[in-house]
Amino acid sequence: MTDEPIADVTASYDVTSSDLVYEGAVWNIRRDTVAYGDGSMVREYVDHTGAVAVYAEDDEGRVLVIQQYRHPVHLRDWELPAGLLDIDGEDEVVAAKRELAEEADVEAEQWEPLVRYNTSSGGSDEFIQIYRAHGVRATDSAFERSDEEADIVKRWVPRSEIVAGILEGRLHNSALLVAALAVEALERR
Repeated sequence: MTDEPIADVTASYDVTSSDLVYEGAVWNIRRDTVAYGDGSMVREYVDHTGAVAVYAEDDEGRVLVIQQYRHPVHLRDWELPAGLLDIDGEDEVVAAKRELAEEADVEAEQWEPLVRYNTSSGGSDEFIQIYRAHGVRATDSAFERSDEEADIVKRWVPRSEIVAGILEGRLHNSALLVAALAVEALERR
């Protein structure tokens, strides 16, 4: 037994074959054969570009959330402004600033990394980097939106209401849950 703090450990095994099973519009499905132990195993997973999300707070301590339709779960869920890392070479904080402007017509003066997490380590290689943003204000112009972003609803909500919604099972978006509970924990330290 060790007194070291608990931490994930990087591990890599030889991939003896890797096939693109499905090439999608947003992400792909990959099948890898991995040398493991005395044999091998086959694992299929979502091959994802990664994403960013923004936990933006106003001067009153309210959090910016948006509601939009999410087809896989058949919900109009409340979530943080977020988006894919789908521009080659784009810095993550630059992508977060772009997504905040595109989805909520908001910009911020101060940015700090909040938390980074894997959405489903058994089924996807997606990591989401969440940034905490302060000093928010409206952008000079509104962004032209389409598809499920065309009817985004935007609200500023007290963090306590978000935490209550999480604990009461009314809110389900993973980035919103992770960010709100991380900020709640940070504020209690």
